[in-house]
Amino acid sequence: MPLSYNKYLRVADLIELQGCLSDPAHHDELLFITIHQTYELWFKQVLHEIDAAIIAMDGDRVAVATRAIERVVEIEKILVTQIHLLETMTPLNFLGFRDELNPASGFQSMQFREIEFASGLRDDSILRAFHDDDFAHARLAARVEAPTLGDAFYSLLRRRGFDAPADGTTHTDAERLQLYGRRTRAVLEIITHFEDRYEEFKLAESLIAHDEYFSLWRLHHVKMVERMVGTKPGTGGSEGVGYLRTTLDKKFFPELWEARTYLDTKHGGAGCPFAK
Repeated sequence: MPLSYNKYLRVADLIELQGCLSDPAHHDELLFITIHQTYELWFKQVLHEIDAAIIAMDGDRVAVATRAIERVVEIEKILVTQIHLLETMTPLNFLGFRDELNPASGFQSMQFREIEFASGLRDDSILRAFHDDDFAHARLAARVEAPTLGDAFYSLLRRRGFDAPADGTTHTDAERLQLYGRRTRAVLEIITHFEDRYEEFKLAESLIAHDEYFSLWRLHHVKMVERMVGTKPGTGGSEGVGYLRTTLDKKFFPELWEARTYLDTKHGGAGCPFAK
């Protein structure tokens, strides 16, 4: 038989993967599973693009890296919108099958954590939380050892003559603050001379957009959860909304945000404490 659409996309396999746990199956559980499986497929694509961007930066292919991150941002815009499909459930209908999810939790999304790790947010406590899942732990451990988007970005800047030193675990807090300041100053140079450094500027803008839309997804997720279940504990035993709120200020690339503070209309960044 020749190749067909259904065979190429393995549709027969795909539509068998939404197995409801409620018995009899609750009408809205299919929606819940479908949305979260779709998230995982998008997360796979996001990781594919992040890995491609890191390789491209390592090869000084800035336009390719920028394009990959711009695709990530467009996916994240979909993810922000998609979460509101869950709000077509009534809170009571969600409670109709929520207990079946225990003790599973969105906290356990391996690929979500991989995106965080690959983007620069690494947390040993999260890695330890996966110690009973050999497959997930191995993937996350590999992400801990691999360069992040930030590592690749600042390495690229150093090769192009910027003072953008790498961070390191062996440095003291004071030394790390000084290194952070020098990277912030490098970003400030790019955004104040964007016409001369347009490739680097476009790449930096794509990275901060990735940071922004990932943060917006967190915010929309928090509000959706609060709308559905209030301040109930999470199915995995977490604080639920209370825990989710603590994640809202996390940033992948703090230097990109910090540099804006010292931008002025004279394009000199004179107020930047790292200028000297």
